[in-house]
Amino acid sequence: MKKLLIANRGEIAIRIIRTAKEMGIATVAVVSEADRGSNVERFADETHVIGPAPAGLSYLNHDAILAAAAASGADAVHPGYGFLSENAAFARRVQEAGLVWVGPSPESIELMGDKARAREAAIAAGVPVLAGTEGVLDIEADIESIADGIGYPLVVKASAGGGGRGIRRIASRAEVRGTVEIAQAEALAAFGSADVYFERFVTRARHVEVQIFGDGESWVHLGDRDCSMQRRQQKVIEEAPAPSLPDAIRAQMRETSVELARQSQYIGAGTVEFLYDPVREEVAFIEMNTRLQVEHPISEAITGIDLVREQLRVASGERLGYTQDDITFEGHAFEFRINAEDPENNFMPSPGLIETLELSGGPGVRSDFGFSAGQTVMPFYDSLLGKVVVWAADREQARARAIRVLDETQISGIKTTVPLMRRLVDLEDFSAAEHYTTYIESVPGLLGEPS
Repeated sequence: MKKLLIANRGEIAIRIIRTAKEMGIATVAVVSEADRGSNVERFADETHVIGPAPAGLSYLNHDAILAAAAASGADAVHPGYGFLSENAAFARRVQEAGLVWVGPSPESIELMGDKARAREAAIAAGVPVLAGTEGVLDIEADIESIADGIGYPLVVKASAGGGGRGIRRIASRAEVRGTVEIAQAEALAAFGSADVYFERFVTRARHVEVQIFGDGESWVHLGDRDCSMQRRQQKVIEEAPAPSLPDAIRAQMRETSVELARQSQYIGAGTVEFLYDPVREEVAFIEMNTRLQVEHPISEAITGIDLVREQLRVASGERLGYTQDDITFEGHAFEFRINAEDPENNFMPSPGLIETLELSGGPGVRSDFGFSAGQTVMPFYDSLLGKVVVWAADREQARARAIRVLDETQISGIKTTVPLMRRLVDLEDFSAAEHYTTYIESVPGLLGEPS
């Protein structure tokens, strides 16, 4: 691998560029017209404009990205996360163009992208799953009786969904038919497929996941993470390792995740996501993400392994060169997603000019940002500005460090989620790791509304 094109933008593009440079690999950035002058363009060795601001005409434009690869002489493509990272058709086109695709095979992407098929693969690998339908729901069947058998509450999920989208809750038999029809319409509009399935709903669930990695011949895990602090099923704060998990549950998650990767002949970085029911002390498979996760830095922090470096090595044809016994886990890490949003106004996006952006530092602190002071946040894309990662010897020391770091993080000119993060880390429930996936919406006054 001599020249890598990064088919993405913002902080993840910069993060990939940095590791590639350290490995002696030249980097090619692709930018929309709206992202001219961005830090991605500044850090890359070469930049190609691929279209106007709308993502569909630029960052999702297969032809434009492949044309940039040909014009630049790139021999590999890294998709980052989001955009085309889990698009099997694009991955296949990259390979057909004679380029290295930095990610799993198109077949793996297709398998795990179909949530009903992924659930079946998880069952075959011994991964625990929630009670639900085996495969896609037959809408012509007696779906009320099927729902009765699973029990209420339950959720109907889009088989082709992802990222917390395509999910609707059903509280009673009377809601089944109407909710399924709505979910089908939403799934078709969002993902191009009306296939859905049922799954038992876990009240006050925790969202936990396992980072896996494979080279097609051997597979390892890089520990687990907790992503339970969410809003509208979008992650806000992540940490590694997942706190307060029974040892048997942790071992089950890790071992079965590796087995799923092995049976799938998985190549590269992937994440197996679970719901944990602290009342029943049960864990169950949600989905597998066939890409680098936003929260990958906390796994790097506790293992010392650069996941992007590993992706590039394995994509180049190298073997892992280590076993599970060679991976050690040290300390505790948190990641805070800093978004250009107003938490006290329904998380409305807050585009505009960044007047000041002062980030913290010190031991155990990492900031991955796509912006600098004086730059403008555009309204066309995801509102993530960057991520603040802190590491310390144990969870409480890491939380104390996070408090200091968030206090020192100063961003003005736009609204951000920093003040909300600061409130969250101070909460007794967060300190005790007793938060859950709907915590932010469930606690009165947390977002500034009247108690």
